[in-house]
Amino acid sequence: MNKEPRFSFNDINFLSRSFQQSRVFLTGFELGIFTVLGEEEKSSDQVAKKIKADPRATNRLLNALCVTGAIKKKNGIFCNSEAAKQYLMEGKPEYQGGLMHSVNLWDSWSNLSKSVKTGGSVKINPITERGDKWFKPFIAAMHNRAFSEAPSLVEQIDLSGVKKVLDVGGGSGAYSMAFVSAGDDICSTVFDLPNVVSMTENYVRDAGLEGKIDTVPGDYNADELPSGFDLVFLSAIIHINSPEQNMELVKKTSIALNPGGRIVISDFIMDDDRIHPSFGAFFALNMLVNSDSGDTYTESEVKEWIEQAGMTFVERKETRSTGLIIGKKDS
Repeated sequence: MNKEPRFSFNDINFLSRSFQQSRVFLTGFELGIFTVLGEEEKSSDQVAKKIKADPRATNRLLNALCVTGAIKKKNGIFCNSEAAKQYLMEGKPEYQGGLMHSVNLWDSWSNLSKSVKTGGSVKINPITERGDKWFKPFIAAMHNRAFSEAPSLVEQIDLSGVKKVLDVGGGSGAYSMAFVSAGDDICSTVFDLPNVVSMTENYVRDAGLEGKIDTVPGDYNADELPSGFDLVFLSAIIHINSPEQNMELVKKTSIALNPGGRIVISDFIMDDDRIHPSFGAFFALNMLVNSDSGDTYTESEVKEWIEQAGMTFVERKETRSTGLIIGKKDS
């Protein structure tokens, strides 16, 4: 039996101050400090000049970054840690450019208290109205996460009889890449907003999969989905929507499916207590501060949407970081 976690005075002190380390790291990334340091050693004055910032303030920031372990200091000179060289330097193969999305999230999370009082985001624009400054780091962040997880996730899905996949809100196309790589006769269509699919096409081109993955622009809440698919995949979509929007979207997927086709929903599927999995409990608040009506949902809620759409609930599976809900349209 799981014991209740012990909450102590030390926990109070840690939780009340832990935001400081996060902000120090995000500021270092936002100002490009890791890229400026590069493979070399530099003084704080040299870094300040490069990032066009105050020398004293830059020095204090660099000292704090040393405390986090992201960079190192010796004889008054600063350099990147090995991990910073690998992941935080722009131009490196494993550069985590999507971290700018976390920088953007900082502003919305600062309004959590107001959002709890009002019941929704207090400052964010609708997703259809956000520009490249928001979308590019967002899509990059989603691609970094999805690209590493997609192959193992797709392995858990029965792809027998699947030739055409519709990847709704597919972003960079990372999951579509995994689907088409899982079978020579599988093709995929990414359906997403017009300003997103232009980015999708770049990712697909870089992967050399233009002949296997195409795009269709549209808003899945406002437009009908294209039809004639054996599998419709929704990854990280339902948490953006209200229950009513999800009900309608799942109905649209049923229309898009061929007889016998399957819907696969990948998201943070909560237990009925809405505390577990723990990451999902925090993510529900992420959607509170970043959307009008987004949330994390339970298995029973998702099952109801599938059945209301005239499909049959098949099973729930667990992946490394999310849950899979699978439904089937009658033959």
